[in-house]
Amino acid sequence: MLRPTGLCLLLACAVSLGSTAVVVENGMPILWAQTAAQIGDLPAQDGILTPDPWNFIHRMSLYRLMIASTDTYMGSMGPGPTDSPIWGLPLMHAWMLTSGRLADPTGATTCGLQTGDPTCISTQSWWGCIYYFLSALPFLSAAQQGFMGPGVQVQLQVPEGVEEYCTTYADCAARFAEPMAKWDAFFQGLTTMNDSPLPADEKKDTILGLYWDAQRASRIASSAPCTPKQALYSTPEATFTETWLNAAEYVTSARFHSNLDKSVLLLNPMPSRVLQEGDSPPNIADMTAEENRILSIYSWMNNMNTLLGGTMVGMWERAMCSVATREKGREMLEQLLLNPAYATTTFMSIITGWAGC
Repeated sequence: MLRPTGLCLLLACAVSLGSTAVVVENGMPILWAQTAAQIGDLPAQDGILTPDPWNFIHRMSLYRLMIASTDTYMGSMGPGPTDSPIWGLPLMHAWMLTSGRLADPTGATTCGLQTGDPTCISTQSWWGCIYYFLSALPFLSAAQQGFMGPGVQVQLQVPEGVEEYCTTYADCAARFAEPMAKWDAFFQGLTTMNDSPLPADEKKDTILGLYWDAQRASRIASSAPCTPKQALYSTPEATFTETWLNAAEYVTSARFHSNLDKSVLLLNPMPSRVLQEGDSPPNIADMTAEENRILSIYSWMNNMNTLLGGTMVGMWERAMCSVATREKGREMLEQLLLNPAYATTTFMSIITGWAGC
């Protein structure tokens, strides 16, 4: 069973540990020990699983179950138990929780607040909305493809009066056909690649390609229900959501290997709180140099793409056209995002001069 005991205390500790947002405890995403370790731990009614994706523990449980059920197909990712690319999703969600981004941005409710229900995910949260499409949809697809066991049926809970989110596989496939087809292709691809004679590096690249294709399709599908929620935030935070989406396109095209260790490295410098009016990186006084820098880099990437009429993202995508160039691209991104000595001009000159394939 899912265990709520002590969650408020654990979350209070996670939020208070230093100025940066905490994403792991004991080497795992925060509150991982409270999540469902097996499918039978999820709530059910009349033989149908009924998890609540607007509860942080339940949503993290969906990730834990997807990771566990696909691990035997992830051998090409590496020998470790945390090499699956799916690890990036719960870690990103952990950052959203401890940085306050899953709370109600309107302040009309205490959903997501330490003074209210800290594990509540507000349906008004832009971040919670985007990641509904990156948690509920892949879980429903995984269950449909048999990864949760034979004949498993799922009916996700939804708050009363909220209609913009699908709750079953059939509902999601009808309303959001493209991302559901991509997630189906990813899970089917895992079994296909498991029996494939291809070299391990090609299997890995293929699986990562299917995975990031599904992520991109989910982000696109989330635009209609989620974009209006950006207006509920301060101008700096709304701008940050746009720069984050732009950066996600680079990560997607490079087929970033979002295992646990690499994801933690990229999340460590992410801003530890919701941005407020007056925040202007790289000069936000209560944020670390690393947080200020990552916000500045995201802004630079987005501004350059805008100045070039949207062609910078296109140039990057065209350059990421082979296993070798994607490997180089991943290395470049890590340098740009994590190495203060790496100049943006170096990144720009490489992109514009890259012949690709």
